[in-house]
Amino acid sequence: MKTILFSILLSFALTVHCQTVTTGIADNKIYLAELKTELQKEWPKNRTINIVFHGHSVPAGYFKTPQVNTISAYPNLVLKKLKEIYPLAVVNVIVTAIGGENSVKGAERFESEALNHKPDLIFIDYGLNDRGVGLEKAFIAWDKMIKSAKERGIKVILVTPSPDQNVNYSDPTNELKKHSDQICKLADENHTGLVDSYKAFEFLYKDKEQLSKYMSQVNHPNEAGHELIANEIIKWFN
Repeated sequence: MKTILFSILLSFALTVHCQTVTTGIADNKIYLAELKTELQKEWPKNRTINIVFHGHSVPAGYFKTPQVNTISAYPNLVLKKLKEIYPLAVVNVIVTAIGGENSVKGAERFESEALNHKPDLIFIDYGLNDRGVGLEKAFIAWDKMIKSAKERGIKVILVTPSPDQNVNYSDPTNELKKHSDQICKLADENHTGLVDSYKAFEFLYKDKEQLSKYMSQVNHPNEAGHELIANEIIKWFN
């Protein structure tokens, strides 16, 4: 009965497109205002800012498996862009992502391996792999992580999935889109930030040949693809 009710409620919620669910999603002009103030402080008044990227193989830096291109993955591209904006800041980018992992597993180690770093900000990116556990289990896992971080006063930004070239993007009910919309719903309900990677690649979905130019393999972006994600993330710091 619980599963049936969840499915009904989820189906109703996901009829609203991600971009239109904005009333509860944090405003990127004000959500990180305090953090941006900290990033502008100079020595000796500054402090170390910890930013954690929690998720699967994409933030972990897997390009064409088994190659791991850490420097060209979006967490480190974000670090480079942050230092261009905030040259006086001391910033630690901490990647707690694991290749092949889904949000259920990620939630199990969230406190011991992500929150233990005492982050000022945490990004969560599991949408690609969550198709394997399904919407309901993914919702519970994401919600648990979000609430756990918020209880500690940690800012949270959710990341919708980057591409998988096997997806039929002409089908608006494809599983990746469903998970993307669910992540938007979670951001809306929990008043967190949102980075819409799914939308960032949208201009490529009609042409698989063009999409492939941003991919290192079927489900991992190359540096150009990671750059698209990093550009969306850095908007939160401008």
